[in-house]
Amino acid sequence: MSLGRSEFADGVAARSLSEISELDAIRIGTDIVSAARRLIVLLRSIGDCQWLHHPPVISEAIRRYEELWMPLISDLTVGSKPPIILPPLDVEWVWFCHSLNPVSYRDYCQKRFSKLIGKPAIYDEENEDYAVSQCEKFWIRRYPDESFENRVDPDSPETVSSANEDVKTEVEKQRFLWEKFSAPYMSETVYLIAARLRYKGFLLILHKFKDEISRLVPASDILLMWLTHQTYPTIYTEDVGEMLEEMMRKVVRNGEAVEKSEVETTKKLWNRYFNQPYEKAGGELTVVIANESPLRNNTMFYWPVSDIDVNTAYKSIRPRFVLELCIFIRMNPKAEQNESSFLRLRVARCHRKLQLDKKLTDLSRDGSWQKGWHVYCEFGTQGVVLESRCDRRRRGICFTRKKPEEMIAFLWNDLLRAHSLASGRFLGKQVSVFASVTPPVQAPYLLRFVPDRVTDDSGAMISDSIQRTNNSRAQEGRWLTRTVLDHAGRECFVIRIRVGKGVFRRGGEVPSPVKSEERITEIRVGSWSYVEGSIGKAPVKVVGTVTPKEPVEDWDAAWDFSSGDELLIRWDSSGSISELGLQSTKPGSLVRLLTGRRMQYKGDSEENNQGFVTIVRSTEEDPTEKATALIDWKHQAVEFLPEEDAVFVLLLSVSIIRSVTQKRREDVGKLLVRKRITEATGERDWGSVIVDASSSNVSSSSSPYLEPWYRNSGKVMAMEEKAQVARYPYPVMSYSNVDGGDSLYKHVIFG
Repeated sequence: MSLGRSEFADGVAARSLSEISELDAIRIGTDIVSAARRLIVLLRSIGDCQWLHHPPVISEAIRRYEELWMPLISDLTVGSKPPIILPPLDVEWVWFCHSLNPVSYRDYCQKRFSKLIGKPAIYDEENEDYAVSQCEKFWIRRYPDESFENRVDPDSPETVSSANEDVKTEVEKQRFLWEKFSAPYMSETVYLIAARLRYKGFLLILHKFKDEISRLVPASDILLMWLTHQTYPTIYTEDVGEMLEEMMRKVVRNGEAVEKSEVETTKKLWNRYFNQPYEKAGGELTVVIANESPLRNNTMFYWPVSDIDVNTAYKSIRPRFVLELCIFIRMNPKAEQNESSFLRLRVARCHRKLQLDKKLTDLSRDGSWQKGWHVYCEFGTQGVVLESRCDRRRRGICFTRKKPEEMIAFLWNDLLRAHSLASGRFLGKQVSVFASVTPPVQAPYLLRFVPDRVTDDSGAMISDSIQRTNNSRAQEGRWLTRTVLDHAGRECFVIRIRVGKGVFRRGGEVPSPVKSEERITEIRVGSWSYVEGSIGKAPVKVVGTVTPKEPVEDWDAAWDFSSGDELLIRWDSSGSISELGLQSTKPGSLVRLLTGRRMQYKGDSEENNQGFVTIVRSTEEDPTEKATALIDWKHQAVEFLPEEDAVFVLLLSVSIIRSVTQKRREDVGKLLVRKRITEATGERDWGSVIVDASSSNVSSSSSPYLEPWYRNSGKVMAMEEKAQVARYPYPVMSYSNVDGGDSLYKHVIFG
């Protein structure tokens, strides 16, 4: 076995890309990295403003742009340098859309103002706010009868518009532009720097091969840079010079249908000039091929955008970071073909059982790059290892050698330091491999709670070991206990349900059940403090509680949260949840609890929705609903965005499973289990690797562990329990009467 012989990307291709900045013909006269980051902020704001997309509002925005804004900024522009002012959001959106047709915008400005109107280079929020406030002063002074904000009622009937049809067409084209750039990694500086490098390469190819092509198709990262460049009209015109009109003809614009031959030509030219695949992680071709049906979006991974993480207050819970990996393969056309040879992709840690195999006979030998794997990995996996293997047959039986013939590794830290966030290597004499990643970004939290030993009122496990440390004093109180584990199997919370009071003395006293209103659930933050082996004490700090209460009106069950919230549950005739209600105490926050998997978690059938609850939030300022958490109360697992509170989600999950168990008088959530359930960590940590639908032809990718956990939660959680490895040397084989006996817990849990 030997490591890859040499690196072609860091030698030929990457060095060529890095030298592009020295070519005068590819000059970019603005800080396009900072500008692109601000553009993404603008697009997100437009995407969140649903009112702006109503026809009456758009018509008014175009009128304000043409009649008010453009004359104002024209008069304030001295020479070629625009003033440091920015219009209100609706006008800025129209201005942005209009500038994406540079030829039309140039002709418009020359015809009306006899000069090209530019945009000020403002890259940070503080200066942007200042520019808007300055604009408002000029606006009010010049147009005292015109509101600075667009106050048209979005529900008003649309009137016949005299808006510029060219401008209106451009605005309509870009309505869903935000969706192309919604991935959170696109705002990362390292991603934008790599995108700028590839954009320069794209411009170079356009300049070098303009006579050989009909049109080039920009990948998503290159498109972002191109659009950003265009939004500074004076700078863009100066930078591209005579290529301005040619670029409009030779480059596919957003939303335009393309010919398949144009896509192939773009890929071939990039490979020919830079010796690497055109597409990469975070730089895909998302185009509509002419005369072909649009591809169905089969992306398995949901990229959330969260500006805050409210869970940083809980020191025991660690955030997850996920990146996107694309591996392209190119076969040597002259290499000998072996039908028993295959490639195997593994990760360095966290999912040791992962084996994604691809037969070499399935790959074309025409010298083109082919996508081998497209996966999403937690940053904790450290990297991937690609092996070249060969099956051997003996007496008709196929054997796979234990050791690979060749092996190369791509570590995340190395790829993040590489040019364009990518690197290429040779794997033996047959295979060239090119790996690319996106910057890691925070992903939703994954938590699950597993059974553990019964604890007393102080939080210590019921055990002789604890009594010995307490001078043989009897342990008072009995609490059902669950340990909350994160995606990597680390302890982060302890959940306790109060069941009994009193003590156990042999031949005499036994714990008795507490009253229904005393059956509190509490959550403590932190991990266990172990006294002896697996026997320990729960963390001291209580961060949340929930208490059962008498339901009101026509609700069937109710719970009071320590935060002041109130959970209400209504049953249908079969004993299933028909409706959930939450009375929240947070001002301005609107919360809905929906049964089943909704929005980005939506399943294909009702059967797959059983046992799930989706938390959906909105605000009075922004009525657009957003799913912030998914609860699988049946299997006691949760996924939630960083902006959603972990303790709130866990309390909801426990309250729902307690209510369902009591209603059905069945232990549907295994609440009666009172022994430690341990997990095998590192074998196949859930959520550590997700295979994209584009890699569906890879063998072994049908594993439920390589899809979002909620698609096969029953299998994923059941498999975890089968592969138990004791974390501590004292397994509990049976229940002791000291914890109070089955009758005590059945009485409390079943009601």
